[in-house]
Amino acid sequence: MKKKVVSALLCVSMVAASLVGCGDKTADTTTESATETTEETTEATEETAEEAAPAGDATAGQVYWLNFKPEADEALQQIAEEYTTETGVPVKVVTAASGTYESTLTAEMDKSQAPTLFVVGNQAAVKTWQDYCLDLKGTDIYNELTTDDFTLYNADGKACSIGYCYESFGIITNKKLLEQAGHSVDEITNFETLKAVAEDIHARADELGFDAFTSSGMDDSSSWRFSGHLANMPLYYEAKADNWTECPAEIKGTYMDLFKNIWDLYINNSSVDKTTLATGGYDAEAEFKDGKAVFFQNGTWEYGALSEAWADEDLAMIPIYCGAEGEENAGLCSGTENCWAVNANASADDQAATIAFMKWLVTSESGTKMMAEQFGEIPYKGAAENGNVFFQDAARLIDEGKYTVEWTFSYTPNVNDWRAGVVAAMNQYDAGGSWDDVVTAFTAGWAAQYKAANE
Repeated sequence: MKKKVVSALLCVSMVAASLVGCGDKTADTTTESATETTEETTEATEETAEEAAPAGDATAGQVYWLNFKPEADEALQQIAEEYTTETGVPVKVVTAASGTYESTLTAEMDKSQAPTLFVVGNQAAVKTWQDYCLDLKGTDIYNELTTDDFTLYNADGKACSIGYCYESFGIITNKKLLEQAGHSVDEITNFETLKAVAEDIHARADELGFDAFTSSGMDDSSSWRFSGHLANMPLYYEAKADNWTECPAEIKGTYMDLFKNIWDLYINNSSVDKTTLATGGYDAEAEFKDGKAVFFQNGTWEYGALSEAWADEDLAMIPIYCGAEGEENAGLCSGTENCWAVNANASADDQAATIAFMKWLVTSESGTKMMAEQFGEIPYKGAAENGNVFFQDAARLIDEGKYTVEWTFSYTPNVNDWRAGVVAAMNQYDAGGSWDDVVTAFTAGWAAQYKAANE
């Protein structure tokens, strides 16, 4: 995959995705990664591109994009005008106010001139809007994808929507400090090797002048990294094993030993006393910027801040290894709530015009530049070069065939209440309590919050 120009991407959509979940009565447009509904690849579907593509005349149609990212509105209005000037095809962009996308979409779909391009960002939305979604398999835009990881399918295998950007999180690594400690990122390929490196650095922290991991503060400003993002690891592997297609009423906690593995590694190989984590007050980002630790769990949105202190060649993002079987083939934790759907009820001409416009956005110089600047990493063959080294790492791992660790945390019912229970149990564990309490908070807490959310 070609990389893209450096973007001003912030963590807005990532934070939004981390705060809501399935069954949460206040969340109807949250991110939920596509489950393994299909094993088809884009290469396999290229053979059916001609029969799958709309039969309309793209030059005779028009495009109406209902956008759900208000911060991108100005750029989208400009690119729409540019495309119309270049092709003569009318493109209208309407942006829903923040927090109103679902209601706006519902209202707009009832109009005679309904959106031809809209967002269906999770499996719950697929259930709601699947009848309005054109099957994108084999279309020109689908065949530009470099991965199927961000495509949302319905139960019948229809490709209802496709990701047009994504974000990733993992373990941010200071390669310069790592090398000073006598190690390199190349030797870290699984939990066993990560553990060996981290424990060696921690044992020599006084000598080296830095430790292995930044602090794992459990106050509200930091705990989401662990009760949300780190909790994604056992949730992902359970969802994968049990083939979740919707929010389960109960979870088994089958892979909670993986969560314990990585959490113990974090809190036992840091300069911070683990019994003080509950009170918080730590600044892991500042610790990393100041060169006090080699490893820092966070996401692609940290690039701007960290690049102020460290050169690109000093930075990398590696997968969160936790001891799962075959994790040598794991990539970063990546996902998106930004998934395009094409209106199945639009005219054939409008469908063709919409798909042609989408393809132009991910293949033309102007389109890919705008997409990178406004949305960050886009999973398409013609994507522009990106200066964010963390996005480069995510794209490289995808190109190498590593599996994406999908954002399964977005299934969480009554997410804030569930996470609060997990944080409380983790704090008790850090103070000398039993890990069994963390397992109970995960499993019994999930069942309780699912019931509360679905009464």
